[in-house]
Amino acid sequence: QVALVESGGGLAQAGDSLRLSCAASGRGFRNYDMAWVRRAPGKEREFVAGINWNGGSTYYLDSVKGRFTISRDNAKNTVYLQMNSLKPEDTAVYYCGATLRVGISTSLDEYDYWGQGTQVTVSS
Repeated sequence: QVALVESGGGLAQAGDSLRLSCAASGRGFRNYDMAWVRRAPGKEREFVAGINWNGGSTYYLDSVKGRFTISRDNAKNTVYLQMNSLKPEDTAVYYCGATLRVGISTSLDEYDYWGQGTQVTVSS
């Protein structure tokens, strides 16, 4: 079992960068594939990026490819989301999730644990 805490959100202008962090406590962090998802105002949650247990495989939502980078440091029990060239449409609450399912999943139902989220607001 793991507990997840996101940080690093805030206010940004279009074109700026932010780095989100998700710190995990509990045992076995390296056993989990991790993901970042977001919920924009009035919309459903959507998968943004995922990374497998050792960082060797990643997957991105098409609209963030080339702008966002997911990474992890298993020694620090932390997963990151580097967000560059931010756009107003990136405004959302960002959550990290953890799953023991093998292979990066874009299905949010397959994630076992979620953090509380961190707000990202991008102005034009």
